[in-house]
Amino acid sequence: MGILEKISEIEKEIARTQKNKATEYHLGLLKAKLARYRAQLLEPTKSTGSKGEGFDVMKSGDARVALIGFPSVGKSTFLSLMTSTASEAASYEFTTLTCIPGVIEYKGANIQLLDLPGIIEGAAQGKGRGRQVIAVARTADVVIMMLDATKGDVQRNLLEKELESVGIRLNKPKPNIYFKILGSIWRGTEQILFFKSSCEMKLNLDYLLEMLWEYLALTCIYTKKRGERPDFSGAIIMRKSASVEHVCHRIHRTLASQFKYALVWGTSTKYSPQRVGLTHIMEHEDVIQIVKK
Repeated sequence: MGILEKISEIEKEIARTQKNKATEYHLGLLKAKLARYRAQLLEPTKSTGSKGEGFDVMKSGDARVALIGFPSVGKSTFLSLMTSTASEAASYEFTTLTCIPGVIEYKGANIQLLDLPGIIEGAAQGKGRGRQVIAVARTADVVIMMLDATKGDVQRNLLEKELESVGIRLNKPKPNIYFKILGSIWRGTEQILFFKSSCEMKLNLDYLLEMLWEYLALTCIYTKKRGERPDFSGAIIMRKSASVEHVCHRIHRTLASQFKYALVWGTSTKYSPQRVGLTHIMEHEDVIQIVKK
């Protein structure tokens, strides 16, 4: 029996087991075993060479986006078009054999884009270096699922099955979690972005970037020194709902301890400038001037 079959059997047993105090310990053992099997799916087999070979790309920039799809759906073409990185594209399958990074410069942010090798059915069990590809996808803030327009529904269903089998949650809200002694900590949400666009015709690429920005939930914050104009040449890229304290930590690790108050101009204030404290929530393109003790 393969790992996926074992996972399926455990999930069925969990579903049919009545949940009460008497079965709580048994369910805990089943869930722990389920977590171990899912982790094994991401471990490369001994015959694939050194662990992560060709996939060890250092995370950089303000966010990471991974391209997932079957072979020859346009991932390399998309990377070459959206970044300054040239990724080999050809009409035959498996042109890309390793992880190739590029950078999208958008609204002052540097978004790392990863062109991953095409995966095939059975990737979660290691076929076609699928485990390494999926492992990299788990490190991304957003996954762009690229589909062949003529096989969209079929490819989408197969990709969802592969990703969900290793615990990547597809466009689902974060689960309610609680902690128990000897319990497990699970990852939150993995977002998968679907779009209809064309690299060849450059169709809807601007809209795709807008959607990507929304999924990443990024925001630009500009700084200002006393008596000087705001510095619009270099924004601080934060996540939405970032507070003044988060901005302080991004500027310098000791700034929050020296913080007295801040003046903020922008849509997050009732009037400009507004004097605020560390808990004030910043919004996109706000300007901040920090005053130290």
